Amino acid sequence: MKTISLRTLLREPLKVKRLMRAGKPVQVTDRGRPLWILQPANGTAADEERRWREIEEELAAVLREPMSKIPLSKIVLESRR
Repeated sequence: MKTISLRTLLREPLKVKRLMRAGKPVQVTDRGRPLWILQPANGTAADEERRWREIEEELAAVLREPMSKIPLSKIVLESRR
């Protein structure tokens, strides 16, 4: 795994893109502390199936929660202020 700084990621994105195309994960650090691990998006069908299953489980959990008593129109109007 290649390690780069956040500054390098922001200033030299093509360098990171080349590393990712080579299939190597890249660890991004901020002041020497690990911040993110970027991985190439060439997952297998099993990975894709797992991701969809997790999304469906999360959506089902949200839909089981009680509905809000605040109308959506009010939430939207307040977010625009």
